[in-house]
Amino acid sequence: MISGRVTGRIWSSRRVDTLPTGALLKVTLDDGGSLIALDPLGCAEGEAVLIVQGSVAAAYFPDIRAPVDALIIGSIDEQSRAD
Repeated sequence: MISGRVTGRIWSSRRVDTLPTGALLKVTLDDGGSLIALDPLGCAEGEAVLIVQGSVAAAYFPDIRAPVDALIIGSIDEQSRAD
């Protein structure tokens, strides 16, 4: 799992039929990189999120062959900091 922060939305007028319902969000990762993730939760811009990738992300949708490589699975309310 990786963590990051939602920095934008991706809008598309055409989608593959097997893409599950959810928003496509741009996420800036804690390591400085970025990716596009499917968000079935309804996260907002600026929100800290937890993401899974690869076969784990696609397996979240057992009834369809979802073309999903990055999936937001949680919203981070608070992060503890080691002092």
